[in-house]
Parts: sequence; C-alpha cells; structure tokens
Amino acid sequence: MRSALYRIEHETRYRHAGRASTSQHVAYLTPRELPRQRVRRHELTVEPALANRSQRTDFFGNTVHQFTILTPYHEMRAISRSLVEVVASETAVDPAASEAWEAVRDALLYLRGAAYQDAAQFSFPSPYAGHGPELAAFALESFEPGRPLVAAAVDLMHRIHREFIFDPRATSITTPVTRVLAERHGVCQDFAHLQIASMRSLGLAARYVSGYLLTDPPPGQPRLVGADASHAWLAVWCPRQGWVALDPTNGLLPTLRHVVLAWGRDYGDVSPLRGVVLGGQDHTLHVGVSVMPVSAADARALERGQ
Repeated sequence: MRSALYRIEHETRYRHAGRASTSQHVAYLTPRELPRQRVRRHELTVEPALANRSQRTDFFGNTVHQFTILTPYHEMRAISRSLVEVVASETAVDPAASEAWEAVRDALLYLRGAAYQDAAQFSFPSPYAGHGPELAAFALESFEPGRPLVAAAVDLMHRIHREFIFDPRATSITTPVTRVLAERHGVCQDFAHLQIASMRSLGLAARYVSGYLLTDPPPGQPRLVGADASHAWLAVWCPRQGWVALDPTNGLLPTLRHVVLAWGRDYGDVSPLRGVVLGGQDHTLHVGVSVMPVSAADARALERGQ
C-alpha cells in the first residue's frame, strides 16, 4: 500500500456528580498537515453550547482549539471527527546510515541561527521526561561508542518493547519516568517518555508525538466503533535523516497505520483535552476512539458531508 484513508472519531465525555457552572478548555484534537499526511476534513463539536471558541497555532505548529462554556451542565461531550490520508515514505529509513550518536550530541548546541536550533530545544529536560543518571545508564546499553544514532535508537526501542509490560493499571500520567524504568510496567505514554528521557540524558534531541494507531480486531470479529485508543510514540532528530519516528510500545517504526495528531516536549504540551471547571464536584471520564479505514469513494462522500 502506498497510502491509506482513515475516518477517525475521538469522543471525550465528562460526567459530573454536581452541576458545573462554567468551564474553559484547550483541545489538541486536529491532526497535523504534513508532507505525508493530509487532513481532508476535520470538525470539533462540543455540548453543551459554547459561549465562545477560537483556534490558534501553538509554538510547535500544532492546531489548538480553545472554548468556554457558560451554561450550567452535568455532562460535557467533545467529539473530534477527522478524515485523514497517510502516504508511505518513498525511502526506507536506513539506521546504519546515520552519524555516530556522539557527533550528533556534540552538534546540539543551542546557537542562534544554527540549522539545528529547532531540534536542540528537544534535548533539554521537560516535566514528564527529565534527565537522570539511571536513564543515561539505561540508554548506554544501546548507545555504544561510535554507533550510528538511528541504529542505537532503534535498538533502545526494541529493548523497551521486549523488557517492559504493557499494563494500563500500573501507572498514571503523574508516574515519574524513573519509576517506569524501575518497575518495567506502563502504557504507550510511559514508554515514549522513557525513551525520550533516556536519550535526552545522553544529550540527544527527542520529541513526544501524540496520535492514533489503527488496530486489528480479533480474528473473525468485526471492527468495533470506539475500540481503538489514542496512541503515543516519539521521534529522534538525526541531521541526515531529519526526525525519525519510533514506536517503543509496538517495537516498530511508525507506518501507514499511524496518524500524527500533535507533537511537543512531552504529554503535557499536547494532552488532547484539558481545562478548568468551576463546580461539578467529582466527575467520571470516558474516552472512545475509532480509527476506521475508508475507500476513496467513501472519502469523497465524507468530504461532501454525506
């Protein structure tokens, strides 16, 4: 396959025990326009009715929606619907063709006007992906002296995939990355943060990527609406090859099944929906994501609003 078309629906629903009087929210729910990714249609609907809404582009180039609700409510729903085309790369990544990782590290000085200054900012620690000697030691098992950067990063990705257990009950978004390293359990956000933090601890540049992943239903069963989930991976900067994406949760380089939503230093920069609510007491959160392949004919109909 040279390209793939997906209809994506991402629903977030908050139910409050009491009545929320007002709230303000920020949403990162619009897929990015990229050389190999085209957003053919996108809409974001919110209930109850909004008092105001705006759209902007953030520092990293992500599309951000901001909105305010002034109508009292017990339940809020935000539904993002997208039609996205993903195109395969014309050339495969050659891990051995990259520079030695130490040479890349030494070049990552934050100098005004340097060609790599945008990448250099991703070598610094961030709230969810800080530096640490234990993280550097973990990375050095893959980053042997003189080894090509991408080859070492791919090896580290495979080690995380082999040695860590996917366990949604083991962590929360506040779990420190050092605890993930020690206990070897987590989810896609944890594994992305772990690899990012480990490489940054060596002085390399890596950024967090949020998005969607098409998953296959069990054999003989239909694809269920809402059965998918948002996903997270990372990209490492290499001067010769640009940003090289890596998915440690699945142990592979992202493919046509990956749809990029946003990127930043870590999850805190690109959480899909966050906000401040006045009132409402306790709440429950439900998130449902569907990534459905569509034909070219169906895509044209969706573009026409049919």
